[in-house]
Amino acid sequence: MNRSVGYVFCVLALGGMLGCDKQPPPPGPADVAPAAPPPVAAPAAAAPTRFTPPAESDIPQNEYGEMVLLGKNIFVNTQQHAKAYVGNGMNCANCHLDSGRKADSAPLWAAYVLYPAYRQKTRQVDTIQSRIQGCFLYSMNGKAPALDSKEMTALVTYHYWLAKGAPTGVKLPGQGYVKVPKPAQTPDLARGRGVYENNCAICHGANGEGIKARGEYAFPPLWGKDSFNWGAGMHRVDTAAGFIQANMPYGLGGSLSDQEAWDVALFMNSHERPQDPRFKGSVAQTRDTHHDENCLYGRTPKALAASIERKAEAADKAAAKPATEQEEGYSPALSH
Repeated sequence: MNRSVGYVFCVLALGGMLGCDKQPPPPGPADVAPAAPPPVAAPAAAAPTRFTPPAESDIPQNEYGEMVLLGKNIFVNTQQHAKAYVGNGMNCANCHLDSGRKADSAPLWAAYVLYPAYRQKTRQVDTIQSRIQGCFLYSMNGKAPALDSKEMTALVTYHYWLAKGAPTGVKLPGQGYVKVPKPAQTPDLARGRGVYENNCAICHGANGEGIKARGEYAFPPLWGKDSFNWGAGMHRVDTAAGFIQANMPYGLGGSLSDQEAWDVALFMNSHERPQDPRFKGSVAQTRDTHHDENCLYGRTPKALAASIERKAEAADKAAAKPATEQEEGYSPALSH
């Protein structure tokens, strides 16, 4: 019913009930408050668009461009250009594919825009420089370049250049590694061995030793003395499963099922590798202090299975809560 007409009817009815001979005139249009406009829903926040880093051909031909190129060369061939800081057979580009450009393989452009940020791993606010230092300490099983070293300046410059035009403080699509859902079956070493033999051994060797060409690793070792150590992010089974599912076998990313990715990640990370640099004499103490995560450091596969269930339940409860934006100043990055 029209609001003005309804008001008139109410006034007339009230006058009749009171027995008034004289009734007030009906209100005119100017006397009636206009109807409030319906509430307008706030527009949904637009999801970040997929970012494309600049082409290598766009590197400027000047001193700045020379530093970008040095950073790229260090990143792709760390063994040659930053050997003093490397303690294994790895290069940075082994875990960050396509020279650090590829989405879902911890691309540099997505990492750069998230720092400075607090990280649970270090329990402090890290800069991109301290983040890079951690990569050398753990993934490269080496030592951290000084903050003012030429290598650090070059690597930061390369990160910065790849992120040209990207919004800061935003978790961009393709950041880090994909999160593979908890598998239907508990990850299994025997199944993982089968996945490895059928899909991975051709490039990484029957015993995970990698394959060399002209004395250098053409394909990196996945365990053993020349691989990443127990402090690297890739030693986490769920992290490795995410990298593998999206990127492996090389050039055929997405061809393995989630179950196969979990199984082969468990198999890969069931082998020995260099010790966690934070080790102080006790595996149990190091595990309890630094490894509350889905990994086999100081754990049996059975204990890991319980950890996977517990963390999956916690993730489900968190997902059931109303969606919130990423908390400012906290890094979502877990790759290393």
